[in-house]
Amino acid sequence: MSVESIARPAAVTPVWRAPWTLLLAIVAIGALASWPFWDGLHQMYVWWIGSPEDGFGVLIPPVALFLIWQQKDRLERVAFTGSWWGLAIIVLGGICLLLGQLGTIYTLVQYAFVITLYGLVLSLLGWPAFRFVAIPLLILFFMIPLPNFFVANLSTMLQLVSSQLGVYVMRLFDISVFLEGNVIDLGGYKLQVADACSGLRYLFPLMTMGFLIAYFYKGALWKRVILFLSSIPVTVFMNSFRIGAIGLTVEHWGIGMAEGFLHEFQGWVVFMVSAGLLILEMVALNSLGRAHAPWQQVFGIEMPAPTPKDAVIRTRMLPPAFLAATALLLSFAAATLIIPRSAETIPARESFVEFPMQFGDWHGRRESLEGIYTDALKLDDYVLADYVGRSGQPVNFYVAWYNSQRKGEAVHSPRSCLPAGGWQTREFTQRNLTGVSIGGRPLRVNRAVIQMGTQRQLVYYWFQQRGRVITNEFMVKWYLFWDALTRHRTDGALVRLIVPLSATSDTDVADAELKDLVTLIAPTLTQYIPN
Repeated sequence: MSVESIARPAAVTPVWRAPWTLLLAIVAIGALASWPFWDGLHQMYVWWIGSPEDGFGVLIPPVALFLIWQQKDRLERVAFTGSWWGLAIIVLGGICLLLGQLGTIYTLVQYAFVITLYGLVLSLLGWPAFRFVAIPLLILFFMIPLPNFFVANLSTMLQLVSSQLGVYVMRLFDISVFLEGNVIDLGGYKLQVADACSGLRYLFPLMTMGFLIAYFYKGALWKRVILFLSSIPVTVFMNSFRIGAIGLTVEHWGIGMAEGFLHEFQGWVVFMVSAGLLILEMVALNSLGRAHAPWQQVFGIEMPAPTPKDAVIRTRMLPPAFLAATALLLSFAAATLIIPRSAETIPARESFVEFPMQFGDWHGRRESLEGIYTDALKLDDYVLADYVGRSGQPVNFYVAWYNSQRKGEAVHSPRSCLPAGGWQTREFTQRNLTGVSIGGRPLRVNRAVIQMGTQRQLVYYWFQQRGRVITNEFMVKWYLFWDALTRHRTDGALVRLIVPLSATSDTDVADAELKDLVTLIAPTLTQYIPN
């Protein structure tokens, strides 16, 4: 070894630091980034506070900040080169913001915020540094509550699955039980698997936890993906086991076990056990494959390494891409001030209190919904009545009206609600009712034959929304978005008619009965459901 090589000093990795003035400028720009999205962010906070299913979202921003802080030692060793691709992402966020603001669709504004934040950070850091914070930023998508119509359909599906599996668990312990939809009949007590028991309160938090566990796990990518996705079946099965356990405790210790503190406590136990199962799954996945790394190497929450005392300090500068992104955000902020925010238009209409109870030979008797249903449906007006014609067969007529469907209150499709009551769809078609029109347009309805045990019913229903008669649930959501954007209206209604069918009933006769009543009622509906 030569004397020259011995005397050469060891290479020192430079450490990048930003002056306080630059940090304050970045913080100010970050605050500016939230300004155009303020309405959506405020509504997201309201949902966090008011919804048990979404309350975990308030914890996600601090968790994301912690995950970014974990990368402090890596970030300070990389120069912030900036990336012009960040501006492209910001433009995408701006488009979502524009559509969300014009349509007052809060969920779209919230997604636009996270997308824009992604682009802003990329424009500052550049790809070499951005790869350290890409995943911590990705977790912010979990804080956004899903659209109400998606959650409603998912909740109904989870109720049915959890009820069926819960009953299976009860029968394993020789408990006599009967299931109708989401109602479990234990003989002396009926246990209803409502929205709160569907498993949604565990599903989204546990998916977030599964994402974090997969993030900290240093195994192969396919193992991490499986670990995250498995949080879904774990939630469903553990919630079903909880329902089965409630039935078991009610059977042996009384109905008090299904109510109050014990009911909520069981929920917390299920969540913690589910989290434990994910950790055990990670241990099992770590044992698969050829290489078996020590546990300390594959999983752990690392703290950032301290900055070397002899590090060479270099001063950061704002990249040109970040300055351009700031100018773009300024244009967004200006646009939100310039673009007029038209108030939602709620058309004049007559109240269903005045809805006629007689149409030709049909005579109606008005009914009312229980408070538990009106609270769940969040409707603004409705009519519920049984009409009897010349045949003497009653037809149940129901219309749910919403002044606005922007803030999560929206019509509930019978295809989602009826299965929760125990009804199974045996036939489902669409039918044009010749000679019947609404607003000058021919009426097309969804036609379903449903059955529960030996009971059968014939159902007609359609969505009457802002001058349109719609039979497809997804088209309802599209027109809801389009009309919010172009007409500033999201009002609408669901119209439904049901007639019982006996074992010997001719469905053609029942169809004729429903068509006769619809023919008489249709011209009157536009007074209560304006075009």
